[in-house]
Amino acid sequence: MDNSIRIKELNMVYNGPDDDGTGLGVLQNVNLEVQGNEFVSILGPSGCGKSTLLKLIAGLEKDYDGDIYLGNDNPRYKRVPVCYMLQKDCLMPWRSLLSNVLLPIEIKNGDLKKARNEIQPLIAEFGLAGFENYKPRQLSGGMRQRAALLRTYLMDGEIMLLDEPFAALDEITRMQMQDWLTSVWEKHKKTVLFVTHDIDEAIYLSDKVVVMSERPGTVIGEIKIDFQRPRKREMILTSRFSDYKKNIIELLRA
Repeated sequence: MDNSIRIKELNMVYNGPDDDGTGLGVLQNVNLEVQGNEFVSILGPSGCGKSTLLKLIAGLEKDYDGDIYLGNDNPRYKRVPVCYMLQKDCLMPWRSLLSNVLLPIEIKNGDLKKARNEIQPLIAEFGLAGFENYKPRQLSGGMRQRAALLRTYLMDGEIMLLDEPFAALDEITRMQMQDWLTSVWEKHKKTVLFVTHDIDEAIYLSDKVVVMSERPGTVIGEIKIDFQRPRKREMILTSRFSDYKKNIIELLRA
């Protein structure tokens, strides 16, 4: 299956009820290619259209100019399954962890009994074994995010769109989640488009970092990250890591 992402000359304008007809330019001439099974992070100022870009790729917004291709399909004209996770975990507080995780199977009217048995290795791999019957309020922030990521992983599609999934976590938990996400991704290898405001996070996780301008957002630079996998935390102390960070900061300032 072709799980690449290709975006060509994408423009997006929001027309509000009180504007003068010119609208609010959100995205402008965005061109982007993500190879199949590649991990790409998007960095840019707040309000530059990063989250809007994910919505367009997911097919949730269709009023735009330009083209988006997921493999050979355009989500404007054909539903293309993707795994999409917002910043908040959005777990239902009255459901158990396992019931939350299995929601995609339930929505598809799948065999829940069979899914409960088959999901056990993933429950363990995502660090959730023993907590299947806990409610979200009984879980740590990191565990809630892992549950939300597992639920996202179980959605149809080989493309994952992650919109700042670790932004609300403390620094130590965030680092733990980064290490965990890289290990899971390196094993399962879906295509990932990851929105973040954290430069270190983008470099540490990614095969490529895409830098966007202020609104209307456009791609002003792409930096390929050549660190080997599996990633090691020690890489953040190297001069090469500092050079990547310097280049990204210079692009953001420009």
